Amino acid sequence: MQLLILGAGSDIGIAIAHQFAKAEGAYICLASRSLELLEKKALDIQTRYQVNARAVSFDAIDYAGHPDFYRSLDPKPDAVVFTAGYLGNQGLAQKDFTETRKIIETNFLGPVSILEIIAADFEAKGRGLIIGVSSVAGERGRQSNYLYGAAKSALTTFLSGLRNRLYPSHVRVMTVLPGFVRTRMTAGMNLPKLLMIESEQVAEDVYRAYQSGKDIVYTGWFWRWIMGIIRNIPETVFKRMNL
Repeated sequence: MQLLILGAGSDIGIAIAHQFAKAEGAYICLASRSLELLEKKALDIQTRYQVNARAVSFDAIDYAGHPDFYRSLDPKPDAVVFTAGYLGNQGLAQKDFTETRKIIETNFLGPVSILEIIAADFEAKGRGLIIGVSSVAGERGRQSNYLYGAAKSALTTFLSGLRNRLYPSHVRVMTVLPGFVRTRMTAGMNLPKLLMIESEQVAEDVYRAYQSGKDIVYTGWFWRWIMGIIRNIPETVFKRMNL
């Protein structure tokens, strides 16, 4: 397996890279803006699992550069994981559109731009795997992070449509829906400890879902039931809740 991790500077991205290198002996290509850090991570993966690993520079919102970025990859991937994300500051975004734009571009427009390029290549080859990391935040808008949630909701819908489009070409598209994950992005946030999981757990859940052929995976597993309840709260009640 030739595995490309887009947004590999994230804790979840690195954890998934380790999981697939360990379990599949995958050739790992780490892609992110933090090239110096990624080169150290790639060397660690290569040494630890005795697999090929390298780092390349990638900017999720450099749309004009995405075609050249993908053309430059040698070897080309047969599996891609998009993990780049930006939680942002909801309060700031309500006042400053620059922050709103960064949230939407990083979480939605960036993945759409690069994944459409990759999808076209996989479709032509008649094989491939695309894994997109979205979020349970996209399943219902909450006052505390509705701009991030809106972007993730759009990403989830995009991945669903891409899965529908690519199924006849034998290209698999998997949607990952994490809940609260203990990462640098959530550090300092007041989140319920009982619902927090580690990045390594996300990686294990993703790998098991890959093995079992699932299209959609909630991680941790309990979020499927939590979100089932939240989605079904009547709007007349939900709008009065402080979430």
